[in-house]
Amino acid sequence: MATLDAKKRANLPNSAFAYVDSKGNRRLPINDEAHVRNALSRFNQVKFENEEARERAFRRLLKAATEYGIAPIGFITRQLREARGADPSELPSGAVTLLLTDIEGSTQLVQDLGEKYSPVLDRVRAMIRDVVGDHHGYEVDSRADEFFAVFADGGDGVAAAIEIQRGMRDAKWPGGRQVRVRIGLNSGSPAVTDTGYVGLPVNVMARVCNAGHGGQILLTNATRMELGALPDGIELESLGDFGLQGLPQPETLYQVRAPGLSEEFPPLRVVDQT
Repeated sequence: MATLDAKKRANLPNSAFAYVDSKGNRRLPINDEAHVRNALSRFNQVKFENEEARERAFRRLLKAATEYGIAPIGFITRQLREARGADPSELPSGAVTLLLTDIEGSTQLVQDLGEKYSPVLDRVRAMIRDVVGDHHGYEVDSRADEFFAVFADGGDGVAAAIEIQRGMRDAKWPGGRQVRVRIGLNSGSPAVTDTGYVGLPVNVMARVCNAGHGGQILLTNATRMELGALPDGIELESLGDFGLQGLPQPETLYQVRAPGLSEEFPPLRVVDQT
């Protein structure tokens, strides 16, 4: 393994490192071929301040690999896999429960927070990712302001949704602002492809999530049918049958009620109520 003593490291320019954080700490030296190979193997062990910093380090490391004639095929494959979530071959198949979160009012948050929004987004994703993992779920994809997860057990999906909303409620955000997510769940048997899940159950999940408001958890009758006895204090309130954009038939939607969650919301953002 390539090493650098303190003196040699101090004399290197910042350009000799793939990552320099906001405090000036320098990580992943790339000043020679041995260091580049070492940086490729250790990239995933580095904690970056945000996704933008990670992306900059990723590009700088790939450029250094090219300069030294290194073909980092396996490294690129690992990063692409992490960027899109779980390896599709590891995702549960058959009957599953799908969960989607979306940050409410993200455009206004970006305008209000400016460069502070990126760390907020990173924090929201990290929190959701931890909760999903704690409830035996799998991250399928995270892009823009959405987070897509899947659970083999519907009860785990609902429990994760409740914990996510409680975590968002209790978190402190820049400037005392509220950052809230809407959550939609649907159950079914979507097809598993090399890019994740496809099929009508995925489309229904997305429409259900979009119908809700920040702090709210909505689920379909298909998910309700997958649940066993609910824990004490957890209830499902039927909101009625709704025509959701682009779907062939109305969906019966339920709101999850649980201690510590908001209960009153504006009317759902839907096409029609039947």
